[in-house]
Amino acid sequence: MGLKIIGAGFGRTGTESMKQALEILGFAPCHHMIEVLRNPEQEQYWRKAVVDNSFDWDHAFQGYQAAVDWPSAYYWRELSERYPKAKVLLTVRPAESWYESFSNTILEVIKHSPDSGALGKTLIAEQVFQGQPDNRDHAISVYEQNIRDVQAAIPADRLLTYHTGSGWAPLCAFLNKDVPDQPYPRTNSTAEFVEHLKKMKNE
Repeated sequence: MGLKIIGAGFGRTGTESMKQALEILGFAPCHHMIEVLRNPEQEQYWRKAVVDNSFDWDHAFQGYQAAVDWPSAYYWRELSERYPKAKVLLTVRPAESWYESFSNTILEVIKHSPDSGALGKTLIAEQVFQGQPDNRDHAISVYEQNIRDVQAAIPADRLLTYHTGSGWAPLCAFLNKDVPDQPYPRTNSTAEFVEHLKKMKNE
């Protein structure tokens, strides 16, 4: 089938809400880090592929119409070449609020995980942020550079820079879809993420 939509935005830019929005619009299922964590086969594949830097994209996204969030967002260059007809979706939010959310959620998981092979460490900490995810200035610089890189590399007619909180209108216009008769999804806030993390620690 091949991907129809490639998400190039970092985690904590509304990617889980976007996953739900895309699925409502008919691009289901949509790949996301939660798909990896819930699916042992997916997790095994990505753990090995990230370390070996050896990917079979058609296998990795078999059955998926779209992909947002990490791990796929790190590979937007490769994916945009592999699927030249796919549209690219860059989810963004102000850098300061992004890092605050990232540091209170994903970074906490990375710091406290005893699993050295977890994607949070091998991909996000080591590759995305060059081993410095807890260096605020560095992380923000990486975040902002990714935005510039995507916007410079992807033609305007293929790219939507989607600002969190923008609702359905820009997304539906970009994808030539009618606006659904329901609110745009809003899920996985920092508070919800932290609460989920507490429950995981107590299990």
